[in-house]
Amino acid sequence: MLGGPSGVGALAVIAATGQLGGTAALNPRHPERYVVQRGDTLWDIASRFLREPWVWPEIWQVNPQIANPHLIYPGDVISLVYIDGEPRLILERGRVERRSPQIREQRLDDAIPTIPFDAIRAFLSRPSVLTRDQAENLPYVLTFREGKLMAAAGDDVYVRGVDAATGEFFSVVNVGDPLVDPDDGEVVGYQGRYTGRGRLRRGGDPATLVLTDSDRETLRGDRLLPEERIPSLNFLPRTPERAVEGRVIAVTEGLSLIGPWMVVVVNRGARDGLEPGHVLQVHQAGAEVRDTIGGSRLFGEKVTLPEELAATIMVFRSFDRISYALVMQSVNEFRVLDTVRNAGT
Repeated sequence: MLGGPSGVGALAVIAATGQLGGTAALNPRHPERYVVQRGDTLWDIASRFLREPWVWPEIWQVNPQIANPHLIYPGDVISLVYIDGEPRLILERGRVERRSPQIREQRLDDAIPTIPFDAIRAFLSRPSVLTRDQAENLPYVLTFREGKLMAAAGDDVYVRGVDAATGEFFSVVNVGDPLVDPDDGEVVGYQGRYTGRGRLRRGGDPATLVLTDSDRETLRGDRLLPEERIPSLNFLPRTPERAVEGRVIAVTEGLSLIGPWMVVVVNRGARDGLEPGHVLQVHQAGAEVRDTIGGSRLFGEKVTLPEELAATIMVFRSFDRISYALVMQSVNEFRVLDTVRNAGT
């Protein structure tokens, strides 16, 4: 479900005031009408109608006769119309259970997500990045039985700092290299190596966790992340409400070159105004070349080429100083430390 002042609230303000901030540019191959299919995402649908999917709020027309009009379901029909000469997209519900003459209801879980869950499933279930707060304050592995130096599936491990009911599951993550904010040199997070999964067998201090499966050995000091409910992916694609400029500081797959559907970490977060659904663009740093034509033929003058647009990314989770974002579109490969800014700027 869309939430917060810049989710459903923002759309409500737009619909009520008509302050749309200009006409959204339509995709030249847009359909006049589209029936939503199972497996679609809001980003897919926005891309069908718009050159820039993040301007969706400017063109979406809220229907007050529809319950949860910001949620879209398979079978719904989206049509392009013109109101006062401006393009608008309107929603007609598909065949659903009718509860009253005016309101139709469907399960919220059936609504199409903004981004594909499969693209971030592994990241959510097998954490590979820790915030600084998580790395310093999460429960941790104290030691093992019988003097072992490491543990694997089937082993009991003793853990401290756990405040949970027996039977609850945790992801076990080894704390790796620090993630440093290039702007001020501060550590804002850590690379994480998922080692396995465990179930709390006995409470107390220390408590006992039994490892139910392992990807690699579990070591002393590894941190425990409680398994969380999958976050809602029904947020609104939009540009940040204020100017944001930062850097890509990590890619979760640990690669140097980054492409579509990868998860990246940027050094801007909630304190900078970033929220799930915010769309940024990555700009590839210009290479440095030597001009041996107009400058010295022997050494050449150093010239830095201009930045090039590399990719569009969408934030799906934000913390105080960092955010996780999914690469939605990529026109060029890019690297860690390339610049991110508001989409369209």
